[in-house]
Amino acid sequence: MEMWKWAGVPKKRYVWVGGMTGLAYETVIEVMDGFSDHWGFSAGDYCANILGTSLLIGQELAWNEQRITMKYGTHLATYNDPTVDAYLNGIYGKSKLDRLFKDYNAQTYWLSANIKSFFKKSNVPDWLNIAFGYGGQDMYGAYWDGILDANGQLAYPEDHFQRYRQWYLAPDIDLTRIKTKSKALKTILFVLNTFKFPTPSLELSRGSLKWNWIHF
Repeated sequence: MEMWKWAGVPKKRYVWVGGMTGLAYETVIEVMDGFSDHWGFSAGDYCANILGTSLLIGQELAWNEQRITMKYGTHLATYNDPTVDAYLNGIYGKSKLDRLFKDYNAQTYWLSANIKSFFKKSNVPDWLNIAFGYGGQDMYGAYWDGILDANGQLAYPEDHFQRYRQWYLAPDIDLTRIKTKSKALKTILFVLNTFKFPTPSLELSRGSLKWNWIHF
C-alpha cells in the first residue's frame, strides 16, 4: 500500500489496489502449497490472509492510519533430542536463516495496537503498543507429527508429541512513530516494524500462565 501511495495514486485507489495486491501475492503462495504433497491448501491460512487484508484496508478507510499492525516474531529454537533436530533439518532446513523463517515452533504472530492512537488525550508515549500474540509448539509436519530417524524408520510415533497453542500478551514498540527527520532512518524503522520488538510476555498455554523474560 505504501508503494502505491508513494507513487501518487489517489487514496481510494491505492488503499484497494495495495490491499488486493498483497492478497493476490498470498493467494499464489496458498495455491503453490495446494500442489505440495507435504502441505496442501489450507482454508484456515487463506481466511487469515483475507482477514489481514481486511484489517489493512478497513483501518485506512476508517482512521486514515494503521492503529493495529500485524507483526512477526521468531527465534532460533533448540531441540535437545538429536533425532528430532536431524529430522527437522530435512523439513525446515539446516541453516539458521531457514530455521528462523520456516520453523513454526519458533514463530509468534502478533496483533500490535498503538495505545495513543485510541486515546489521543492520554500521556502515553506515541510509540507504545500493546500486542496480542499467537503461536504453537510440537508441530513437526502439516498433518503428521511422527519423527523418522536417519534410516527413515519411525523413531517417535505420531501421538508422542501433542501439539498445543500459545497465547501471549506483551508490550511492544511502534518504530514508525519514533520521530526523526532522516528519510533513510524512517525507511529502516518502517521495515524493522514488521518484527515484534523483544519484550517480556505473559503466556497462556495448556491451561496455565507462564512468564517469558524476552519474547520476539
